[in-house]
Amino acid sequence: MTAYAPEGVATFGLGLIGEIFSGRFAFDVCAERPGPVRTDLGLTVQVDAGLDRLAAADLVIALPGSRFREPPPAVADAFRAAAARGATVASHCVGAYVLAEAGLLDGRRATTHWRFAAEFAEHYPTVRLATDVLYVDEGPVVTGAGAAAGVDMCLHLIRREFGSAAANDVARELVVPPHRDGGQAQFVTAPVPDGFEDQRLGAVLAWARANTHRRLTVDELAARALTSRRTFLRRFADATGTTPHAWLLAQRLNRAEELLEASDLPVEEVARQVGFGSAAALREQFVRRRGVPPRTYRNTFGRRSTA
Repeated sequence: MTAYAPEGVATFGLGLIGEIFSGRFAFDVCAERPGPVRTDLGLTVQVDAGLDRLAAADLVIALPGSRFREPPPAVADAFRAAAARGATVASHCVGAYVLAEAGLLDGRRATTHWRFAAEFAEHYPTVRLATDVLYVDEGPVVTGAGAAAGVDMCLHLIRREFGSAAANDVARELVVPPHRDGGQAQFVTAPVPDGFEDQRLGAVLAWARANTHRRLTVDELAARALTSRRTFLRRFADATGTTPHAWLLAQRLNRAEELLEASDLPVEEVARQVGFGSAAALREQFVRRRGVPPRTYRNTFGRRSTA
């Protein structure tokens, strides 16, 4: 396999790919031009191969870099050519910009780092962007989310190409879980921005965030905003890009995450405090939106003292 290292390549991503593939598989790194490549930490790495190396690899991966928004045309062309001859093409984090620029994600599901998802979706509207998954496998094209999700994507690629035993061996050496499903959530909190131009609406939503334990209705929110239901729905959509129901559900789940991380409250009590009728209702929504049950989330992210 060959990994493409852009200018400003993410040191974490480069090290991650190298740790997983080098010494176990035929592995190489290329750049737009052979020579020194600066990393995002200001260090310099020597890359001896150019883009022609992509022409011989069965798997090519676009790594993230600090200058990811406008991939060089020659790089997009090289990835497009690799895909055309049958290579598996993948990206880690914002390396997805390379694949999108090459047209390889048009009409396909794909993912990238959640922090850049909105920007990516606006720039590449033909991509069916999945914003809350670890990786997406579309056969010849595989995209991974940010940071440590690259481990999951790479282990998935190894499992797909070489079998579970090979992937498990690599995971054991790295001391990481051998398999997390690609559909598992990235566990990100994406609140609506506080800086509303519509100050009255902003105040209403701030109140709603503080009252997720209550049963809130559109009519109640509209009344607090001193508008009709129809006007409120229009202004809400303009400000948030979503519906009140979807927004409230996200706020309840965000608050549930906070309580699961920082408290010992039983899941039933967490459910009550965030406005779900029962632990079962919270679990259903949590699994659907976060990919794991509340107790699993707490075991992974809980910040309780062990003293």
